[in-house]
Amino acid sequence: MTKPAVFLDRDGVLNIEAGYIHQVEDLHLIPGVAKAVRKLNDQQIFCCLVSNQSGPARGYYGDNHVQALHRRLCDLLHAEAGAKLDALYYCPYLSPPEGGTDPEFTRWSTWRKPNTGMLVAAAWEHDLDLRQSFVVGDKATDVDMAHNAGCVGILVQTGYGSSVLSGAYQHHTRPDYIAPDLAVAVDWIFQQMGTLEIEPPQNNN
Repeated sequence: MTKPAVFLDRDGVLNIEAGYIHQVEDLHLIPGVAKAVRKLNDQQIFCCLVSNQSGPARGYYGDNHVQALHRRLCDLLHAEAGAKLDALYYCPYLSPPEGGTDPEFTRWSTWRKPNTGMLVAAAWEHDLDLRQSFVVGDKATDVDMAHNAGCVGILVQTGYGSSVLSGAYQHHTRPDYIAPDLAVAVDWIFQQMGTLEIEPPQNNN
């Protein structure tokens, strides 16, 4: 039986937006996010990272550096609130027109937001129902990805969220909900989950 999920962008949603993070120790959680993730864990809601990380394609650092950043992220979530991410997906690829230079990672990719590749892969590998799932991000491309996959798109005002709403960053989008931060977004998700039409398991006999 498929289940709903909450997909979380990384920079500006979980950790403080700091551009391309070249030093692992410069990754810091936004206050309150660890407890918010723990609330999802406590309700056994599948919690999944989905993040564009073009640093390797731009030649800023290797793919192993992105993985080191994610280890620190997971360590901080656990240390602060005993929280965990059930899965992590990220896209290190970037097309040449967008600025990709490293041959190993320079390509068009269905995984790069607002494309839905990361969500589709997660749904396939973990039996998730995208129609009953939520995406929380701070960019218009996060909301666009959510809608392209049939998910509910939430825009948080941390990170670039406020700049998106003012029209100063990326482009206009229509989030299903606007939250000041992840903690408020999670509370709203809990309210909505009671109204979703979760399909009963199929009887194949």
